[in-house]
Amino acid sequence: MAETFKVALSGDFRRPDGSPAYPSFDLAPLRDDPRIELSYVQPVDGVIPAAGLAGQDALILLVPRFARASVPADGRLALVARFGVGYDSVDVEACSDNGIALCITPDGVRRPVAVSILTFVLALSQRLLIKDRICREGPAGWAKRSDYMGEGLIGKTLGQLGIGNIGAEVFRLAKPFGLRFIAHDPYVDPALARELGVELVGLEELFRRADFLSVSVPLSEATRHIVNAERLALMKPTAWLINTSRGPTVDQKALYEALVAGRIQGAGLDVFEVEPAPADEPLFKLDNVICTPHALCWTDECFAGIGAADVAAVQAVMRGEVPRGIVNRAITENPVWRKKLDDYRARFGSA
Repeated sequence: MAETFKVALSGDFRRPDGSPAYPSFDLAPLRDDPRIELSYVQPVDGVIPAAGLAGQDALILLVPRFARASVPADGRLALVARFGVGYDSVDVEACSDNGIALCITPDGVRRPVAVSILTFVLALSQRLLIKDRICREGPAGWAKRSDYMGEGLIGKTLGQLGIGNIGAEVFRLAKPFGLRFIAHDPYVDPALARELGVELVGLEELFRRADFLSVSVPLSEATRHIVNAERLALMKPTAWLINTSRGPTVDQKALYEALVAGRIQGAGLDVFEVEPAPADEPLFKLDNVICTPHALCWTDECFAGIGAADVAAVQAVMRGEVPRGIVNRAITENPVWRKKLDDYRARFGSA
């Protein structure tokens, strides 16, 4: 029997009956390749077990965590391909220490997440959820519609905390709405900002000037609670906060207090400090907050794009090539990982 390139997927890609949980994730390029063998590994207490990855070359990971204890002892695993762009669920250091590349899929989420941010901008400014509620109340609700006037966008200021892959796409999509653009990002190329018509400002100025402030930064020690009580206090009482990045970038308790006190007008939140968020989360009781379960960008387009990027990463590694979207870039010079690529190139480099 010919040797195969073995690819594991976290078990949450399948429903209990074995059918695909996300049909728009097209596994056919892997499933139809006779050189590739697919399997599924179930998490234990939310963590991928090392025993389930023994003999595997690659892992495509959805929700479960990949911890140091997930690294199989045989040293064969070469790739963890995250289904998305967040990688706080992956022990990056453990990957690097064991010759494993960690890949994410920025191309797959760029447009869907940017659309989600604009969805929040439009829904918040038009008081969409409140208007939906009073409409369902019948004539008594309709009589209250003048109390919930929306706001036009022309001349308002859209601020991005982070102008990377997603933040830049937000500005591209928002251009026809007549908004002013500002952003804070110490790592951005000023030429990109000029191209997008974005004024780069300091962090405190961003909070002071934005009418809509969208958080689009990865979670790190530097960005944890970057939106805190002090910075929320800088915002206009008419401003809206939008977070589609990671929940812990925002101090949720401070946000709740700011919303209740009227220090800001409202918020759109797709992410929370604890996920799944508990049913008694105080923010859920506020009618000036729109909440979605870390899934607003989940569309067929999004999952097809993310899936295609992960499939491409797996195929590249199998051919002995460096895939796109590597997080731990130093791995490309790691002799253990390079040897894995050399071996794959020798065995699978040509169809």
